[in-house]
Amino acid sequence: MTTTGKGNPPMAKKVSQLMEMFGDERVDNYYWLRDDSRSNPEVLSYLKQENHYTHSIMSDTKKFEDDLYAEIRGRIKEDDVSAPVRRGAYYYYHRTLEGKEYVQYCRSAVPNPDAPPSVHDTMPMPDAPHNEHIILDENVKAQSHLFYRIAAFKVSPNHKLVAYAEDTKGDEIYTIYVIDAHTGALVDKPLFGVTASLEWATNGDGAFVYITMDQTLRPHKAWLHKLGEEQSSDTCLYHEKDDTFSLDLQASESKKFLFVASESKNTSFNFYLDVSKPEDGLQVLTPRVDGIDTSVSHRGNHFFIKRRTNEFFNSEVIACPLDNTSETTLLLPHRESVKIQDIQLFNNHIVVYEREKGLPKVTIYGLPDVEEPLKSLQSGHTVEFVDPIYSVEPSESQFTSSILRLDYSSMKTPHSVYDYDMKTGISVLKKIKTVLGGFDASNYVTERKWANAQDGTQIPISIVYHKDLVKLDGSDPLLLDGYGSYEICIDPCFNVSCLSLLDRGFVYAIAHIRGGGEMGRQWYENGKLFKKKNTLTDFIACAEYLTESKYSSKEKLCICGGSAGGLLIGAVLNMRPDLFKAAVAEVPFVDVLTTMLDPSIPLTTSEWEEWGDPRKEEFYFYIKSYSPVDNVKAQNYPNILVTAGLNDPRVMYSEPAKFVAKLRDLKTDDNLLLFKCEFGAGHDSKSGRFEKLQEESFKYAFIMKALNVIPDLGCGQK
Repeated sequence: MTTTGKGNPPMAKKVSQLMEMFGDERVDNYYWLRDDSRSNPEVLSYLKQENHYTHSIMSDTKKFEDDLYAEIRGRIKEDDVSAPVRRGAYYYYHRTLEGKEYVQYCRSAVPNPDAPPSVHDTMPMPDAPHNEHIILDENVKAQSHLFYRIAAFKVSPNHKLVAYAEDTKGDEIYTIYVIDAHTGALVDKPLFGVTASLEWATNGDGAFVYITMDQTLRPHKAWLHKLGEEQSSDTCLYHEKDDTFSLDLQASESKKFLFVASESKNTSFNFYLDVSKPEDGLQVLTPRVDGIDTSVSHRGNHFFIKRRTNEFFNSEVIACPLDNTSETTLLLPHRESVKIQDIQLFNNHIVVYEREKGLPKVTIYGLPDVEEPLKSLQSGHTVEFVDPIYSVEPSESQFTSSILRLDYSSMKTPHSVYDYDMKTGISVLKKIKTVLGGFDASNYVTERKWANAQDGTQIPISIVYHKDLVKLDGSDPLLLDGYGSYEICIDPCFNVSCLSLLDRGFVYAIAHIRGGGEMGRQWYENGKLFKKKNTLTDFIACAEYLTESKYSSKEKLCICGGSAGGLLIGAVLNMRPDLFKAAVAEVPFVDVLTTMLDPSIPLTTSEWEEWGDPRKEEFYFYIKSYSPVDNVKAQNYPNILVTAGLNDPRVMYSEPAKFVAKLRDLKTDDNLLLFKCEFGAGHDSKSGRFEKLQEESFKYAFIMKALNVIPDLGCGQK
């Protein structure tokens, strides 16, 4: 490879790798960039040269980038406390400290633990040391690591112990530690090579269930661990041998059962474990039936089941007695226009999380006394929200109470926590994220618009802008975000970093394209497998709508997406490079065909139901027709920034590296093409909260450099 200073990017050497299938020959000149050990000196040298080139090209914006970072960070209240969650005799919460990257896990005593929970409960401020106990400080744990994340933090039912799952590389291979909740001392030997799925399996603190992975990082075995025993002597509760299925674990809201789910992209089935007698092991709750997807919970004498079938694609809710799981009662029927996303159970209520017309809904139904028979749910009431477009998610609530906790935000409403009394309908704001720097929500306008897809389908777009800083005459810069895979809903929520764009006259928009789940199950089905190109053409249709409607123009339109959203960005760049001024592809899944042909790569086998199995000829040629790496061609491309994480287990760093190398070789323009590979990061970038802001600042600086809207760029001034 060669590089000759700031003006000349590194050119990866070509080592021809011939791949032949179904009579089709592909030559991959950059296959050598894949190094599963992440230790090949030549590969690491190339990645470092790319990083050096990127920072060299961006050196004239470094002052602006630093100012941008200071601006974004200046909006954050660095010393803060999360909305406390009441569990038994304690309030549990997170605390952040000024200047510190990570959180502290804390608790304080409930003054009157015998009093029933109320929406008006307020935790006494833990301003004195004796009022607050710090269980664990991530800042201390992270000191000797480039990356640090705790993905599970489970307090034992008797509040004496805490089990947590720790990742110190970003590879999502966790280690479980068990500590004394009061002293922080280790009380058990660590468990290695596990996922972040972890739940206590007894009413006290004697045992818990966890999940391990196979060599491709597929969660495949569920284990029962008894404290004090060696990991090698743990009991295997279930081994999923089908490599298209993965295991997941959750506790019922009642905390009386644990559920182990075996899931593919199209099918799931469930087992239950009675925590009062874990020695009995797992029992089948919902059997494996191809095309039937179930998720389960418990209340009283019944299991509650959300069930999706090919016929009832938006799901229905049923219940069955604990002692006769084959005898079911229909509680809530399937509706073609309303998708049942999830259910949440309380002693006297069931909360149904739904989607209708592209927006989330929360509907609450009363339940009869536990001793009475269950019947069809009637007279539900829906929680009302103020913003026209918004995001709402369930949060931890107490099963025995009537208080529902919700996490809410919109594109102009900061993250808010509400307690909603399901008996009275009273809603109380418990916490709203403080935004400093003179933020005023009334300055911003949010809209929902609809673009026409190629086949006439209406595609929703969420939009936000500063009412006094845009002209809406085609001259405004716009950043369009997209994802469109795995039935994931990218709902319009608050992003404090985005204010630095909006306050500079940008429009920000999200294209809710097919392949996601925003408009129901069929929205997802129509954007996967042989319909995957709908995702791509939907995004292009949204971009064209935004320019035709004068929200922006081709000369000002920028796009971004990460992971599967990075595939989207790579594909539309190949299809319509003329439509965009700049693009950011973050940890992009761009070498789709080669990856899906290799079962040894993490996630490949479980992804065949999403993208198709290219070992079958019809899928091979369909995937090849849009896979970004396979469709780079000699043409002009816009300004492009591509990112990767060296330890990313979901999208191997070599995929974006190959994409960039091939673009460098073939593209015919002189626009920016930058590649930034973080050596201390995984799929979700770096782990520290301020480190993430630095990455956002870099991305925004790149976009504004590409648009040539940084004042006095040569002087590095704002």
